[in-house]
Amino acid sequence: MKTNKILKIAGGSVLGVFLILTTVLVVHIANAKPLVVDNASLQISRIDFKESIDSLKAKEIHRNLKSIPGVKTDRLNMETGVLVYFHDMKVANSEYVYNKLVALGNYNAERYVLPQELANKTACPVMSEDSFSYKFSRGIQRIFN
Repeated sequence: MKTNKILKIAGGSVLGVFLILTTVLVVHIANAKPLVVDNASLQISRIDFKESIDSLKAKEIHRNLKSIPGVKTDRLNMETGVLVYFHDMKVANSEYVYNKLVALGNYNAERYVLPQELANKTACPVMSEDSFSYKFSRGIQRIFN
């Protein structure tokens, strides 16, 4: 008899918490205002370094990249030597940023240019349009947009 009462209380508690959290989520989605970000002119670009990069060289690359007008943020993978950065197309294109960076640091690097077959894709170039994650994200976008 006591065990049955404890199970009812535990089940009711779990159900209550689930309902409260679901209600909070629905209210949040209903009241959330979309974040307005002016990023129509932002582009992501990549530079591949053909030399080994240590932490001092990474800091130097970051400092030199930040000194170039139009560059917003950057990420450098020191193991693979791949630098990915965001830049404002109104201020500088990827070729300008690459030339300026190489001139500042005399690096052994190569600007990554997207192959033509990937440039014509309507979705993210690395995401397969037949994958579950692509179809799921498109479904969620259709519900809320």
